[in-house]
Amino acid sequence: MCDTCGCVNNSNEKETKIIDVNQSLLRANEEAAINNKKHFEQKGIFVINLISSPGSGKTTLLEKTIEMLKNDLAIGVLEGDIETDLDAQRIRAKGVPAVQLTTGGACHLESSLVHKGFHTLEHELNGKKLDLLFIENVGNLVCPSFFDLGEHCRVVLLSVPEGPDKPLKYPKAIRTSQVLIISKSDLMPYFDFDIERVKKDALALNPNLTVFVLSATSGEGLSAWTQFLLDEIKKQDSNKS
Repeated sequence: MCDTCGCVNNSNEKETKIIDVNQSLLRANEEAAINNKKHFEQKGIFVINLISSPGSGKTTLLEKTIEMLKNDLAIGVLEGDIETDLDAQRIRAKGVPAVQLTTGGACHLESSLVHKGFHTLEHELNGKKLDLLFIENVGNLVCPSFFDLGEHCRVVLLSVPEGPDKPLKYPKAIRTSQVLIISKSDLMPYFDFDIERVKKDALALNPNLTVFVLSATSGEGLSAWTQFLLDEIKKQDSNKS
């Protein structure tokens, strides 16, 4: 007799197996992420996964970063969005290859889609080597934090207009990232935003975070950010040799 509904259990029937679909999906994504990372490392590419809320300035930051580094590094971009290729068009206009990854409704990128997008990008490169690959994730601070894409570094952006409470509201995004960028710092005079509070809350969740405060509009902090990228690529190259 079943304690829940009172039905009689027929011992001759096969036992019902409950499959945790969420865990299965995450496991499959993790396996694909491991393969992605191996592939990136074989190619000698440093990969960054950018996550943030919509409108925090990811694409604008990419545009400015490309302008500052494209003479020193070969850069490629995988652009994640639910619909349209508007952001990919903006990146291509800066003179670097970009492939749009359209999820059709999903609120995050998965490793399998990144794998396909990267091979499309390789085809466009026609044998040219990349030094740095940016993956701009779908605008969302929740789902992308659960899905490893095979990146070497996850960067989370929190913009000044969003308010100072985001680290505490979205702790997993902070805990799973290596870098925090507080963006749109030029808007500080117009918002009640305590940068030191945000840093304190974020570092309490993840003491190993590297934190940048920058503005793609005014240029504040961009040199420190691009130097960080150059240093990380050098570290990866020296670890290989």
